[in-house]
Amino acid sequence: MMIFTNSRVFDGLQPQLRDDVNVVVEGDRITQLLPVGEPLPAEAKVIDAGGRVLMPGLIDAHIHAYAADINLLNNDRKPVTLIAHHANQRLENMLARGFTTVRDCGGADIGLAQALEQGLVKGPRLIYCGKIISQTGGHGDVRAVHEHEDGGCWTCGCTYAGHMTITVDGVDQVRRAVRDNLRRGGSFIKFAASGGVSSTSSPLEAIQFSDDEVLAIVDEVDRYGTYCTAHIHPDNAIRRAIELGVHCIEHGTMISPQTAQLAAQKGTNIVPTLAIATALLREGEALGYPQVSMDKLRKVVDVMHSGLQNMKDAGVTVGFGTDLLGDLERHQCLEFELRAQVYSPAEVLMQATSINARILGQEGELGVIAPGACADLLLLNGNPLEDISLFAQDEGALAGIVQNGQLISEYSSSFL
Repeated sequence: MMIFTNSRVFDGLQPQLRDDVNVVVEGDRITQLLPVGEPLPAEAKVIDAGGRVLMPGLIDAHIHAYAADINLLNNDRKPVTLIAHHANQRLENMLARGFTTVRDCGGADIGLAQALEQGLVKGPRLIYCGKIISQTGGHGDVRAVHEHEDGGCWTCGCTYAGHMTITVDGVDQVRRAVRDNLRRGGSFIKFAASGGVSSTSSPLEAIQFSDDEVLAIVDEVDRYGTYCTAHIHPDNAIRRAIELGVHCIEHGTMISPQTAQLAAQKGTNIVPTLAIATALLREGEALGYPQVSMDKLRKVVDVMHSGLQNMKDAGVTVGFGTDLLGDLERHQCLEFELRAQVYSPAEVLMQATSINARILGQEGELGVIAPGACADLLLLNGNPLEDISLFAQDEGALAGIVQNGQLISEYSSSFL
């Protein structure tokens, strides 16, 4: 048993700190919030937080562990064993920043999940969907336009499968891809419903997959008891996805006030990803990002904050994601500062904790300091409600990290 005393608690649910409770951890769970002044159990290990902020572990709802290169075609040409070593490093870096849970939106698989569970890889709790489902020539088809169906199989409809994506066409093959991702341990489904920035073979504004194909995805996940999320930038594609029953949207960059209102009415979640667009604009060309992608990127950057404001004004449930590729992964905490141009620090923190937990289907389990929740906790050297840029400091922001009820020695040495 551990008890955290002398802390100011951000519980993930309320926009202010509490200093009236001591947090009790038994095993991997938070079991009690004891009022300050009540006797502490004699057998407990008492950890004096020294007046620091205690908060839930952070959740990033849009990562790609296998995106070792910002050029996704080059990424797919790397050996999968090399990609796995990159994933190991990326995940450990994320944990060191305080992200105790991540949702991989394309690429991660059962092998990586088991490596984390068995302690072979150090990193956050991993929630994954398998490969992104794309139409041929869609956002997940990263082949250059002059390439053929290398290794493709026309009889089954699979014309491309990379480290992070698979291409399929037609309702039957879409259903098969959904079922296979779920068979392989995916807990949700991700598909590309519009053009994207990183893909080079289709325009950003393209609407992808037919209505019948999208409805097939929604039907499959509804019957399985999970959800689907769709990569989308343009407004008309967002509106169509909402009307077809898609549960969650990734990016949602070009959303209009009217479509944001529809998302709020229908209860459609949206996970914007501002960090990747900003980091690519700054460093993409130097890192070999394709010129056609740089041209599309500028369209996204120009509207991403106005789109975020539209979501806030409409009351859309907005999650926290970063989508960082390759070496840009080091900018994960940039997302906090970018969102703070529209949302208050408390709102951003709730997006990265309790709201993300709800989007991931883990409400009450993750992202909160409450009895029964998983004991993923951070001790901070500063108050993020006053300075959200705290997380972006190269070092010194985190005084301690607790994952599944265990203090991680590398990041909590002063409390061990």
